[in-house]
Amino acid sequence: MFLRSGKGQRMSNGAATRVRRSREKILGAAEHVFLRNGFLGASMDTVAENAGVSKQTVYAHFGSKEALFIEVVEEMTGGAAREIGEDVEEVLDDRPVADYLIDVAVDQLTVVLTPRLMQLRRMVIGEVERFPALGRSLYVNGPIRSINRLTRAFEHYTRIGQLETPDPVVAATQFNWIVMGAPTNAAMFLGDEGIPGEYALRAHAGESVRIFLCAYAQGCKAGG
Repeated sequence: MFLRSGKGQRMSNGAATRVRRSREKILGAAEHVFLRNGFLGASMDTVAENAGVSKQTVYAHFGSKEALFIEVVEEMTGGAAREIGEDVEEVLDDRPVADYLIDVAVDQLTVVLTPRLMQLRRMVIGEVERFPALGRSLYVNGPIRSINRLTRAFEHYTRIGQLETPDPVVAATQFNWIVMGAPTNAAMFLGDEGIPGEYALRAHAGESVRIFLCAYAQGCKAGG
């Protein structure tokens, strides 16, 4: 069996597999180099050396350092979304909304608050004027995906009578930032020592859910 390459050439399955593996090796090496050195400090020579391929191979796959940088950022942000499960339509049932929200909060905090993704966030912020599309990519693949997921869930839980959310998007945005705001800022400014341990992470997730449900649980009288 043969596959078409990007240039319209035919490739065997074995050749296609070798191309895919080479590309994956380059992306893995580039992630390490960019996170360590930043965009300006990284070189295609260093990426090639770390990947164990020639510089010509790196250029053949990605064309330029800018294109490789963009690919690394998009792969990392998309990978985090896949790990949380935000790229699939989840099946919602009638389990207690508090249980659902605890699971969501712990998943988001565990996946996002890692040294690797915090390094990525700092790097993208530092390069946002040079690559404005990357800031948008990080935002769309991060907070916006989470908020969209929560919006669908809040619409569901409002329909079955466990929540009262007149505007599910607003409620989803509020919950997302109740959960992520303080821990993300601590990790951004303090480095690895600002990343909470498992006990602190779960305690924060639980308190975030408690605060949110005080405002939006069915029959809540917050502010009244």
